[in-house]
Amino acid sequence: MSDDHSFKMNMIEGKSRFNSARARAFWKEMINFIRGKPMELLSFDDIRSRLRLREESYKGLQDIPVDQIVGSVGRYREFTRDFLPKNAGLQERWSRVYAQANSLVGLPPIEVYKVNDLYFVRDGNHRVSVARQIGAKTIQAHVTELPTSIDLRPDMSPSEIEDAAAYAAFLEETGLIKTRHHHQPMQLSERSRYSDLLGHIFLYQALLSHERNQEIDLPSAAAHWYDNAYRPAITLIRKYEMTDILGGRTEADLYLWLVDHLRDLREQMGDYSPSRTISDAIEDFLEKRNIPIPDELRQEKDSSVILSRTQIMRAVQLKKDEEDLLNNLNNGQEADDEMES
Repeated sequence: MSDDHSFKMNMIEGKSRFNSARARAFWKEMINFIRGKPMELLSFDDIRSRLRLREESYKGLQDIPVDQIVGSVGRYREFTRDFLPKNAGLQERWSRVYAQANSLVGLPPIEVYKVNDLYFVRDGNHRVSVARQIGAKTIQAHVTELPTSIDLRPDMSPSEIEDAAAYAAFLEETGLIKTRHHHQPMQLSERSRYSDLLGHIFLYQALLSHERNQEIDLPSAAAHWYDNAYRPAITLIRKYEMTDILGGRTEADLYLWLVDHLRDLREQMGDYSPSRTISDAIEDFLEKRNIPIPDELRQEKDSSVILSRTQIMRAVQLKKDEEDLLNNLNNGQEADDEMES
């Protein structure tokens, strides 16, 4: 049997497989619509914009897992999330790719972008679709990676992508994505609360600027906040296994609760409030939920005091009073010198 005849037979089989795959695409979309699950491939340009991805580097030719390919650069509307073909117009090309995949020649490598552990097709959408239909576990690809610290999953919903975008915006605005490359996770379960986390950093920026008598930029203040407030708090949260009782909340969620709690106490008690730390707030958190407080926690000597806006304003006023006093003394000395002369 000639190679040309074999190719034609594979083309015929490919058209049959295409029709079967397209029918499954229809029913799969219907089921996912009813269940509220994502149906289309992810748009690479959309993900790149939302996650603010700018740097990229070529990683060479690799065997990549087919089930981690979740999006496309320009053809994300033509296939389902499982790379099932949606349009009848794809049949001819799809069948040819299928025939080539089953020939002695095989398929050339595809080209993909890698974001976290997910891949987006730059060239080779039909090849990926065919590879999935014939049960291939991997496919050869030229890989260009766009680094990010945002965790992504193949089955992410539009809402979860919005959450990831909000987290990426927070990391970029604070500069932590550059100043603290290997930072601990700071994801919040409510994307609207990143403004609260950012507000805490603004307080640190104001205090540092007045303490050092110079303007401190936001990335430097955020790095100081991360090293001296957030990371020590997360260390305590993990030490006492607080994540086991969070009920679906994140470590950053608990950090914000502790911050809010200590601020409330400070605002209520004012100048008469004793200094309270993260370990004190953790005790209060456990006590409110009738959870036994470990003896070791009661003896913690952490120094992670949370700042309130009142404290910042008081520090600023104290600094201003000191400057006014110094200016008055200098003016008085200058007046004395003029009288003596």
